[in-house]
Amino acid sequence: MAEEVREPDATALDEVVTFTSELIRIDTTNRGGGDCRERPAAEYVAERLATAGIEPTLLERTTGRTNVVARIPGTDPAAPALLVHGHLDVVPADPAEWSVHPFSGEVRDGLVWGRGAVDMKNMDAMVLAVVRSWARQGVRPRRDVVLAYTADEEDSAADGSGFLADRHAGLFEGCTEGISESGAFSFHPEPGTTLYPIAAGERGTAWLKLTAHGRAGHGSKVNTANAVTRLAAAVARIGAHTWPVRLTTTVRAALTELAALYGIEIDTRAPDFDTDLLLDKLGPAAALVAPTVRNSANPTMLDAGYKVNVIPGTAVAYVDGRMLPGGEEEFTETMDRLTGPDVEWEFHHREVPLEAPVDSPTFAKLRAAVERFDPDGHVVPFTMSGGTDAKQFSRLGITGYGFSPLKLPPGLDYAALFHGVDERVPVDALHFGVRVLDHYLKSA
Repeated sequence: MAEEVREPDATALDEVVTFTSELIRIDTTNRGGGDCRERPAAEYVAERLATAGIEPTLLERTTGRTNVVARIPGTDPAAPALLVHGHLDVVPADPAEWSVHPFSGEVRDGLVWGRGAVDMKNMDAMVLAVVRSWARQGVRPRRDVVLAYTADEEDSAADGSGFLADRHAGLFEGCTEGISESGAFSFHPEPGTTLYPIAAGERGTAWLKLTAHGRAGHGSKVNTANAVTRLAAAVARIGAHTWPVRLTTTVRAALTELAALYGIEIDTRAPDFDTDLLLDKLGPAAALVAPTVRNSANPTMLDAGYKVNVIPGTAVAYVDGRMLPGGEEEFTETMDRLTGPDVEWEFHHREVPLEAPVDSPTFAKLRAAVERFDPDGHVVPFTMSGGTDAKQFSRLGITGYGFSPLKLPPGLDYAALFHGVDERVPVDALHFGVRVLDHYLKSA
């Protein structure tokens, strides 16, 4: 007789909405430079784990910057453990720009509104609802599942996943793979087509500080060693630079699957293969791939001078750079060339690029979990243009995938909601996510 497959109970579907809303109400704004306090959210999560019989461990590098880690034993002690992680902090939000207060957690018109609704208190809540459902039903996963709710992901991760990986590696013993944010959300490039991109890679973080030195002096006099001029020229060169195409394994797989879906025959390794031409043919679907076929560097901040009639001796700029797997050497050589002899540059913050296999049994199970609940959807691999805590956990040999499933209606622009105004998530999408996560985590 086949073993009964238990779906999440009705309580789990109610709880995921409640947890998402209540976590949003806990303001965990991360303004950078240590200006954040995740502890109230961490205590909220820990209490709900504990009442389900799951023992939480709270850990801090800095007072108030709290992480929660817990392990759920699996039925197969020989199986490698699986890490499921999500961050508790959020980026700032200006209430004057929003339709609702960003920390209201209001549930309205079938949507949960507020900062963190998609990045990523929704996933935090979905995982919490799933494991509490298991506790009520007496369900255990095959593998050990390690839960990590982290601080500081929206800045340097030094108080969060970096601290956990460096100082508490033992808590993640046996973990070989992990899942987290920014994957398995539905994307509608055109009517009748639904894609579910699952992340199997991330570009590396390369935040740069540029410093130009010159000769200070009076603003009324000719100055051929003006630090501001030197810096501005370098920033303009960086902003105008066109990076060459560099296709990683994951991006090649994404292009191949998307092309097949649209009936376009390609060979990404052919000498005359034109990536930009293919992206044009893919139309709106190209948005999943276009940011990750190249390295990038975008100037974001400038700091120079203190008075209009004084030429400063130093000028500083910051650049948000991103590096593809295998593209680090090209990135540094290009920065040396573009900054020129009059501007120094250094890494303000740096994290490694990642790539996970798309032909693995794990990716196949992730794909199957989504397609079980949306048979008409098309799962495709993709590489994140940005990064997640998977970078820090990779130090422990953990291979990361982006998998926080949501079935979104056409017209709701998921990508625009990240760090955007009026961030919100449909209640139905949360229910879909709970079902998909429950199925995957039990079958992983």
